Amino acid sequence: MNRAGVAAIIIVVLIVAGVAAYYAYSSRGGATSTLTTTTQTGTPSPTETKPSPTTSLAPKEYPWLPELVKLAKERHAIYKSVTLIVITRHDANIQRHTRELFLNSPVAKALNITNLKFVQLGPTLWLTYLERAKQRGISYDVAWGGGPTIFNLIDSYGFLMPLDNKTHPEFNAVMYEFNKIPKVYAGAKTYKVGKDGYIHWIGAAVSSFGFTVNKQVAKELGLPIPETWEDLAKPIYAKYLPAKPVLGGADPTKSTSNTRIYEIILQAYGWEKGWEVITRFAANAKIYDASDAVRDAVIRGDIMAGLTIDFYGYIAMKQNPNTEYIIPKGLSIVNPDPIAILSTTHYPIRAAAFMAWVLSEYGGQQIWLYSDVNRLPINPRVFDTPLGKQRQDLHSIWLKVRSITGINFSDARAAKWEFAMQEYFLATLVNAHSQLQSTWAALAKAYLNGKITKDQFEKLATELSEPLTFKDPFTGKMVTFTESYAAQINNKLRQGAVLNAYLNAWEQAAIQKYQKVYNELQQLLSGKG
Repeated sequence: MNRAGVAAIIIVVLIVAGVAAYYAYSSRGGATSTLTTTTQTGTPSPTETKPSPTTSLAPKEYPWLPELVKLAKERHAIYKSVTLIVITRHDANIQRHTRELFLNSPVAKALNITNLKFVQLGPTLWLTYLERAKQRGISYDVAWGGGPTIFNLIDSYGFLMPLDNKTHPEFNAVMYEFNKIPKVYAGAKTYKVGKDGYIHWIGAAVSSFGFTVNKQVAKELGLPIPETWEDLAKPIYAKYLPAKPVLGGADPTKSTSNTRIYEIILQAYGWEKGWEVITRFAANAKIYDASDAVRDAVIRGDIMAGLTIDFYGYIAMKQNPNTEYIIPKGLSIVNPDPIAILSTTHYPIRAAAFMAWVLSEYGGQQIWLYSDVNRLPINPRVFDTPLGKQRQDLHSIWLKVRSITGINFSDARAAKWEFAMQEYFLATLVNAHSQLQSTWAALAKAYLNGKITKDQFEKLATELSEPLTFKDPFTGKMVTFTESYAAQINNKLRQGAVLNAYLNAWEQAAIQKYQKVYNELQQLLSGKG
């Protein structure tokens, strides 16, 4: 073979070898430099991965996404697989929709977020779990849903990160979405500024508080439709007690929405009158372990009316046209329902991506429009999307609620005594409920049947429902459960032994009071009073 033929063969061999090397190299990451990947715990993975080209990660819906990917590369934070942990009060239905929609989004795919783990906690457990996560180095990444008070509480312990602090450029994605939402809705700020002057949480949805009424049940029982919180405390609703409670509410130690309702009542009417309204309502009601159980009882017709957050009312109205959600005029509030990034996160870029996605009209805001969710979104632009145009019914409600004028509610005031209020309710109105209800039923029926006068009824009803006077288990002094006293012991109650002592003292004192009122009623009825 001549020299030219040999040269041609060599060139062919070199070309084939080059092509094979190119494909082998490309399969390991191509021309983009590869980074060691880690799992959720930060353990190095033997498999190297390559982020997708940023040109394919810049859909118009999420213009901040390329910058997050760039930051991840610059920080050597390209992971093979990341699980974000979200503590939440949202139910399994919202969790399911979120997981499905987010994990299939370009946001999750670009940043290799392969799983969302929701930790659904009762309102009294958030602080405990976060303190444990901090001690053990567990990456709790995002807090989402549960109302402002619980977010303000964990913020006061340093668990929420400032979102507009320039030391965290990844949070620019969150602020981009924040700029789309109204800063005030129905007179309430949609975000919280911390003591450091930075934004610490942002509302992801808006919520109003009221009660849902089954009008068919009301008609069958011959009962009036309530219009205010005070209406729920009327003796007319004791007509069928104790066999059939016609009202329902939830234990505040197990429901953040009902906690907020009781706080609204206490601020709308004042502490003493507020507790009278709450106590008489509880006496008229069945107390459930969860707020969705109250909603379902109204839908089924087990009760005539129940305390509900707005979207539970909308769900009820869709499932049963005989139901109606009512906001007590001038006696309620509209709240933003927050989302925030936790200081315990090991994945601030991914946490920011998820939070921004939740606030986006193309992402998590869509979930509120699903027919089995029916919540009011924080971002009105979602109503301009294809799905939003199908939910003009919800848009009409959004516009109507925005114009509501409510009470001048103070989150700071509620936070001072929230835990004490929840536990006091548990001891006196849940644990001692049967004694309360039997006494109230006898008292209300005596009045309704004309056996006692209105003045006699009001005197005994006030004695039954006013804040408790009891012996403090630690000082031995007789004290009254005033607002200032509740604030004074609020944080002390977070110690298990202290809490148990107060729960026992409250329950026993409440039972004794209910029995005393019952005895006084019997004396009146016998002509000896």
